[in-house]
Amino acid sequence: MAFSVRPYLPADEPGWLRCRTLSFLGTQYYDDVKPHRTAFDLPAVSMVAVADDGTIAGLIDVEIDGGAATIDTVAVHPDHSRQGIATALLDAALPQARKAGATTLDAWTREDEAANAWYLGSGFVENFRYLHVYKNGDEPVEGFTTPDGLSGPVIAFLHADIAREAEMRARFARVHVCRQYLRRL
Repeated sequence: MAFSVRPYLPADEPGWLRCRTLSFLGTQYYDDVKPHRTAFDLPAVSMVAVADDGTIAGLIDVEIDGGAATIDTVAVHPDHSRQGIATALLDAALPQARKAGATTLDAWTREDEAANAWYLGSGFVENFRYLHVYKNGDEPVEGFTTPDGLSGPVIAFLHADIAREAEMRARFARVHVCRQYLRRL
């Protein structure tokens, strides 16, 4: 199926949400569901790939803070994967990010092999890593401090230094290595 890349329009939001949710569903970000598209305070480049049938097949949002740009979201609907959509979106966003003054572009992802391979194949290099740690309801609350009158956390999302990976994996069932990829523009 063919697709075209164009700027995001507000009317795209329902399709944007469907595409993002379904693309994240099979990854370690499966619970990063949003009821609305991110609103950016800083300048941003927002593009969508539209399939011939009019559905949003992919999306990219890049927020620009002076010389530093960050991919907030890049996603491809699973029914349209492996068609070059993510690369076409990146290729469309890069000139606009440069024009807005960005000299570097970074992105953050977890262990998804396809995503990591795509970043490396797209000219990014790994720059930094740390841990995303999730405390589930059935895991112990020892070591957590909460304000008076509140119980220990039932669930929690935390960051940890990569040096503590073995310790975190021994204590929590859901631990992900989060990688920052960086590309000079």
